[in-house]
Amino acid sequence: MLLIKNAQILTMAGTNYDNGSVLVEGNKIKEVGENIDLTNYDISEEIDASNCLVMPGIIEAHCHIGIQEERKGFEGNDCNEMNEPVTPYLRGLDGINPMDSTFHKALSAGITSVMVGPGSSNVVGGQWVFIKTYGRSIDKMVILEPSAMKVAFGENPKSNYDEKNMMPTTRISIAAMLREELFEAQQYYQDKKNAEKSGDSFSAEFQKECWLPVFDKKIPLKAHVHRADDILTAIRIAKEYDLEMTLDHCTEGHLIAKEIKESGFPAIVGPSLATRNKIETLNSDFKTAGILHKEGVKVAITTDHPVTRIQDLAICAGFAAKEGLGIEEGLKAITINAAQICNVSNRVGSIEVGKDADIAIFDGNPMEVFTKTLYTIIDGKIVYTPEGVRS
Repeated sequence: MLLIKNAQILTMAGTNYDNGSVLVEGNKIKEVGENIDLTNYDISEEIDASNCLVMPGIIEAHCHIGIQEERKGFEGNDCNEMNEPVTPYLRGLDGINPMDSTFHKALSAGITSVMVGPGSSNVVGGQWVFIKTYGRSIDKMVILEPSAMKVAFGENPKSNYDEKNMMPTTRISIAAMLREELFEAQQYYQDKKNAEKSGDSFSAEFQKECWLPVFDKKIPLKAHVHRADDILTAIRIAKEYDLEMTLDHCTEGHLIAKEIKESGFPAIVGPSLATRNKIETLNSDFKTAGILHKEGVKVAITTDHPVTRIQDLAICAGFAAKEGLGIEEGLKAITINAAQICNVSNRVGSIEVGKDADIAIFDGNPMEVFTKTLYTIIDGKIVYTPEGVRS
């Protein structure tokens, strides 16, 4: 058993402690509080967290860690299949390399779990997966798979296929191609359901089976949207087909905050620290997250690694906090809000009894640039200290 004691604890579950303890048994949180009775427990390891901040492990809700590796060029880039614009049957799980050095950098920043998947070159990019940031076997790192279906609007699909002189080269063709795919997938979904009810035979199709969890509302569309009109198009299409969706990047979300609130969809905002190197990101601003939150939209923050370095996630949340999101919501945007948006809050995102023992310990607020990560704990195991990543 692992005991973290004498700590300032931000649980992200409503109750915080100025001088509390967290007791970990195996890979789960056993107890949290200020006066834990340890009489009947056999403590094998203790961390004295005096003058430290203990909080849930940080969560990155949208990135390409391991699927677009550092410093490996073409050989390490499996993020986009850029020869076919509609590829829902691709699984991000199959392209992630846990040996990517960026996983070490995530651990050094207290990041314990991430949402990873294909990029935005295609109208439909494929399935995403939610994983822990520690391990050598990707299958053992999985929390939720599939976790979302990637769709993309705007410049990325346009520019990729314009170069190839094939559809889509316009926003109207992107929308039309997505509608066509959803129309066919919905028909397949209904035909399969009808066959199951009637007992009739049904011929399964590999390229359509991947849509079943989307239409069952088990996973959302994960929409790459920057410009306001693209955000509204994504909302329009998701509503037409009665699907769940997250609005990823949501760069001009502050311009249509009321409409986003009315949609009921959450926003994963960023990478606001990146350069405005595209026309559709000219209005990128750290104020977006705060404006959306004040309108009533659930918000998470993303680096979109490698667009912005994943180890700077908490700093990005800090900038958003400074520009109107606030300190408490800034921390929620990289913990419990991110977990809820990614549909994994039953396991991660807060320090609560029964949840995974994914915990980060800092010498201050991680949204401040001078703060250091002292411990990163995943599944009850200390996997990082300032001396480095532990094997």
